[in-house]
Amino acid sequence: MTRPNVLLIVTDHWFGDLLGIAGHPAVQTPILDQLARNGLRFTSAYSEHPVCLPARRSLMTGTSARRHGDRSFQPTLQMPDLPTLAQTFRDAGYQAQAVGKIHVYPQRDRIGFDDVLLDDEGRTIFGVTDDYEIYLGDAGFLGRQYDHGMSNNNYAWRPWHLPEETHATNWATRMTVRAIKRRDPKRPSLWYCGYRHPHPPLVPLQSYVDLYRDIEIDLPYVGAWAEERGALPYNAQATQARGDSLSRQQILAARRAFYALCTHIDHQIGSLIGTLRDEGILDETILLFTADHGDMLGNHGMWAKQVLYENASRIPMILMGMPGDDRVGFGREDDRLVCLRDVMPTLLDLCGVAVPESVEGLSMVGEARRETLYGEFGEGPHASRMLRNGRHKLIWYPCGNRLQLFDLQEDPQELQDRAGDPGLDNLRSELSQRLLSELYGSDESWIRDGALVGEPARTFVPGPNRSLSATRGRQWPVSPPNDKGFMQFYPESK
Repeated sequence: MTRPNVLLIVTDHWFGDLLGIAGHPAVQTPILDQLARNGLRFTSAYSEHPVCLPARRSLMTGTSARRHGDRSFQPTLQMPDLPTLAQTFRDAGYQAQAVGKIHVYPQRDRIGFDDVLLDDEGRTIFGVTDDYEIYLGDAGFLGRQYDHGMSNNNYAWRPWHLPEETHATNWATRMTVRAIKRRDPKRPSLWYCGYRHPHPPLVPLQSYVDLYRDIEIDLPYVGAWAEERGALPYNAQATQARGDSLSRQQILAARRAFYALCTHIDHQIGSLIGTLRDEGILDETILLFTADHGDMLGNHGMWAKQVLYENASRIPMILMGMPGDDRVGFGREDDRLVCLRDVMPTLLDLCGVAVPESVEGLSMVGEARRETLYGEFGEGPHASRMLRNGRHKLIWYPCGNRLQLFDLQEDPQELQDRAGDPGLDNLRSELSQRLLSELYGSDESWIRDGALVGEPARTFVPGPNRSLSATRGRQWPVSPPNDKGFMQFYPESK
């Protein structure tokens, strides 16, 4: 029997509730909603390390940061010497093509793919002109992708400034379509499509902004625990500080632009599915849609990622299997705890390919289920750790030794911090001990006599933001490689 093809679609900054089928009040995602009806949607899927590089290392190796080596953001750290998703499929006879954002170093590392058509968002500071930039040059727009002046890590917005067909979302779709059409028909294929959005810069097509003209944009929600900046843990203070300059009008505009980028991607996924249908291979192809992490997008006053609240860490995970494969089925939802390191063993399992021994994830369609899920971000004062069971989530900030506890069944938006609830003392103690057992490396300095002690609290004080949150400039002539272009996520006073 011929093994199925696989189309893996990965977005950036897309949080788990940002789907019509998940009940979101504003976002329009008709294609993804139908994809979920055609298959299986995992409602408790997490990015175990909610920032781009660590999350993608977990996705591509099936391992946690403890094994792959990055739980913060190390832009020049090479991939570990572990079997990757792509290489494992190739070793099983697959052809493997990647398009778009894969976010590795060095940038032309194919991490096991036969070929990569790269969109690395203008990171010429590392010495590489990517394939999207080459395309823009061939189209007569050499070096102009950042003429809009918007930042990769800020929430000002404006419409895309070049013709529609040059938008990165359209380019990634066209290149993936071309890869599908150029496949060797005698061998199964793995196609990876990495869309860079809805990650800022917020530069949606005007037509998608217009689509939201008559749709009421929802305001962010804020829990009582998040209303006083000075009472927050250090890293939460920093994440709030990102939005200090935004007015109510600007917040609504940013959310509208963000949703517009999502709907654009949704419609382009329709083009990918239509291509599979036209080629006569839709029923021979497994599809999986996910994201590297989410975005707080103003909820609890916070922006972007690097925290372990639901908007930043819980992600969409939609799987459409082969017709008749009851392991996936259709019109189903599954609330088991899953994460990015589960993607690799799941796809290998569905294709009958042996899972490498190095993989720590679980097949999402297998019998084994985890009782708890551990998540972590960062080291030093910005660090945070998470332990999620079937109903509750414990978040620990070592800086200040601060615990938060949320009942996600009763309070999915994390509006009430239950850490001080005496009726939950036993639960808090149990989850704390489980979390403690997951700590390693430099975290061990935060443990004393079998208890979490952390380090002294600090107050976050924003400093100058001279790079405008990593705004890029003209990409031509190409600037020389330089280590002064590396961004600091949280500009703070010393």
